[in-house]
Amino acid sequence: MTAPYLAAMLPIVPVKPPNSRKRGRPPRICVPNSERALFTVDDRQFVGVIQRLSLTGGSAILAKGPIPRGTMGGMELKTVFGKVSAHVEFLQTGADGIPLAQAFRFLAMDDASAERFKAAAAQMVAEGFSDADSGGQAGQTFSKLLLSVRRLAATISSGR
Repeated sequence: MTAPYLAAMLPIVPVKPPNSRKRGRPPRICVPNSERALFTVDDRQFVGVIQRLSLTGGSAILAKGPIPRGTMGGMELKTVFGKVSAHVEFLQTGADGIPLAQAFRFLAMDDASAERFKAAAAQMVAEGFSDADSGGQAGQTFSKLLLSVRRLAATISSGR
C-alpha cells in the first residue's frame, strides 16, 4: 500500500478555526432603513418591518400582530441583489427585548434566494450593521445604543 492510497481511506474530519464563535452562531444584523418584508400565513399576506436578520432567521414587527409560535409561513424580502423567498417558522414574541418584535427562523430557501440573501447579509455586515467582532468597539457601542433606542420606542408605542 502506498501513502496516497491510505490517505484516500481515512475519513475527513472537519477542523474548527481557532477563533470561531462559541456554538457557531452567525452574526446578527441590525437591519437599516425600516426594511419591509411580505409574510404569508394560510394564504393571507401582511407586512412586517424587519428588525434583525442572521443567516438562520431574524425578527420583525408584524402589521398583523403576533403569530402563534410554531406557525409556518412564507417570507419575501427585496434586496439590492434581488427578491429573496423563504419558508419560515414563527417563534417567540419579544425578540431582542422589543415587545412587538417576533422572531422567526428560516426553514427552506431556494438556491437563488439563498445566494441573494448571503450577498445582502455580507454587504450589511461589511457596512457595520452586525454584532460581529469585526465591527470593533465603535460598531458594538453603536449597536447597543440603537437597540436601546428601539426598545424605548417600542415600549412607548405599546403603551398607547
